[in-house]
Amino acid sequence: MSTTSQQGLHEQTGEVKIPSGTGQLDKFYYDNKIVKMFAYATILWGIVGMLAGLLAAFQLVYPGLNFGLAETSFGRVRPVHTNAVIFAFVGNGIFMGVYYSLQRLTKARMFSDTLSKLHFWGWQLIIVLAAVTLLAGYTTGKEYAELEWPIDILITLVWVIFGWNMFGTILKRRERHMYVAIWFYIATFVTVAMLHIVNSVEIPFTWLKSYSWYAGVQDALVQWWYGHNAVAFFLTTPYLGIMYYFLPKAANRPVYSYRLSIIHFWALIFIYIWAGPHHLLYTALPDWAQSLGTVFSVMLIAPSWGGMLNGLLTLRGAWDKVREDAVLKFMVVAVTAYGMATFEGPMLSLKNVNAISHFTDWTIAHVHIGALGWNGFLTFGMLYWLIPRMFKTNLHSQKLANWHFWIGTLGIVFYAVPLYWGGFMQSLAWKEFTPEGQLKYQFMETVTQMRPFYIMRGIGGSLYLVGVFMMLYNLVKTIKSGKMVNDEAAEAAPLSKIYVEHGKHHWHRWIERRPVQMLVGSLIVVAIGGAIEIIPTFLVKSNIPTITSVKPYTPLELHGRDIYVREGCYTCHSQMIRPFRDEVARYGEYSKAGEFIYDHPFQWGSKRTGPDLARIGGKYPDSWHYNHMYEPTSMSPGSIMPNYPWLIENELDTALTGAKIRAMQTLGVPYEPGYDKIANKDVQQQQKEIKERLAKDGIKTEASKEIVALIAYLQRVGKDIKLEQKTASN
Repeated sequence: MSTTSQQGLHEQTGEVKIPSGTGQLDKFYYDNKIVKMFAYATILWGIVGMLAGLLAAFQLVYPGLNFGLAETSFGRVRPVHTNAVIFAFVGNGIFMGVYYSLQRLTKARMFSDTLSKLHFWGWQLIIVLAAVTLLAGYTTGKEYAELEWPIDILITLVWVIFGWNMFGTILKRRERHMYVAIWFYIATFVTVAMLHIVNSVEIPFTWLKSYSWYAGVQDALVQWWYGHNAVAFFLTTPYLGIMYYFLPKAANRPVYSYRLSIIHFWALIFIYIWAGPHHLLYTALPDWAQSLGTVFSVMLIAPSWGGMLNGLLTLRGAWDKVREDAVLKFMVVAVTAYGMATFEGPMLSLKNVNAISHFTDWTIAHVHIGALGWNGFLTFGMLYWLIPRMFKTNLHSQKLANWHFWIGTLGIVFYAVPLYWGGFMQSLAWKEFTPEGQLKYQFMETVTQMRPFYIMRGIGGSLYLVGVFMMLYNLVKTIKSGKMVNDEAAEAAPLSKIYVEHGKHHWHRWIERRPVQMLVGSLIVVAIGGAIEIIPTFLVKSNIPTITSVKPYTPLELHGRDIYVREGCYTCHSQMIRPFRDEVARYGEYSKAGEFIYDHPFQWGSKRTGPDLARIGGKYPDSWHYNHMYEPTSMSPGSIMPNYPWLIENELDTALTGAKIRAMQTLGVPYEPGYDKIANKDVQQQQKEIKERLAKDGIKTEASKEIVALIAYLQRVGKDIKLEQKTASN
């Protein structure tokens, strides 16, 4: 082959075959360009996501930071923050680590440069679309799965491209046995695909809006089966694969135990998938499902700590390096944070602990130990290790990287400790009674007491972000001092078609040579738990007892509910009263499974920044809700809720009424046939009634405004169960 021909082959595939008789080595080139692109995106979106989080954090102290705009209100900024940090920052970090390590572990260039580029740009498009739609109020109302159906389809397509590229690379590898990191990458791909598809089943009624296929209890179970395992298989398993590659590289030590890595992998992916119901303890979810979630959550300690110990013990003989090497500092604290978070999680799943922690800021602190410590610090360590190597230079400043480490660590402490303290205080205050048997504190008193803790949390987040900007400066200077190697030359012997084992090998070696079987086996292992928890909840009628007084929402109430979801009210308010003395005394009758059969999606919430709204219907007059939405402090002095003036100004889009009714009918909601054609008559009638009640209290408003629809929904929430009780007493 001529030199020109060889060059052309390299441009197409990155590989050149050496003729036999010259050592039987293949020369090829690792694609560093795609790694660089994901690295840059990781840094960019990390800063954007953290800035959004910082804005949301300070909005809880200074509600005026909403700037009077719908697009920057807390209920919309908070989902932007969570999605940006999880899927943009960590997501790009995953792909950066996978694309770099996979090529070297398989001794092969990525299967297709075109697929790599499609994956990169497709993922960035998803991130931009997510930010735009969430700020515009297009959301499913399901935490960590807020993106609407067209973006869900795009996510599926891009994820398939990623899997195609990854498996194509594995199949053409020159290394027979797949290293432990690849096991975790395979499990990540197959499980995230399963979670995303199952949870995203929805019925569209416009090009940007849909209703969840599931309702109430079933929706809650599927959502937290997804939500918890999004943490497991997006924030954990791929980063464990990255840990297994980059930590030994940085320490220049082999992984401590091969056998421990086997146990860690299979036990983790099997047990993790069962743990979702621990987010729903003491709720209307059937007790058996709650118990399964608790049992498997506690069992998770063993494989999680097995992985942590395997990582930390890899550093045996290299601890002296940790004093000087910022990369190792970041990685050690990351693995330690993983161990802390995976110990605290099972502890929070114990019912007696969960009764204290759930709905408080304690949970927020727990989540951020994992996000800031585990994902953030491991990503920073990876960037500090990768960038100098790809640019064939030294890190600009080890001193600056060490300063980043200490400021970032201080930021985590300032973030988490106040929320642990404040969260515990919240719970104790909510539950405290006077000697006379009355609730000792009003809910608003606990909100006021939390403000100093929120300020400290904001300071902690600011310190963490300062560290990120220091890293940005350090890496930019490093990049400028070096020269990027887009195609890194490598060589390896081709994989022999005939494999003969010599000597005795571990039984696990069999599956390490078979990527397809590894994929199928991983899918079976993760699907078992989900199937056993979800299927009975759908098929066994006794799991959701019928309550005859529960009726579908009126069309105006349905519009109001959609506005409630659009504004992200679920981020601060729960609609789930647990069977505790304090909650029943504060809010009313505890919630039943049969109450939520027409709720697409469910609105149980996971945080009480504001009080629970499950029994808000009929508690206050319409005028109270109007004034509360316009100026919250006029009704609740000391409130940190922002005002919503646009609801008073915006016209309700009743052109969508028919489409919404038809979608609900498809989902099994028993509206009369043809009701979609006359539903707006009922809308107008209910609007007129609310307008008249407001007028009696001196409030003049047009019946067609969005605020009227929202009032209709709020006045309906929790009233059906009161009718059931009234009927029973008569």
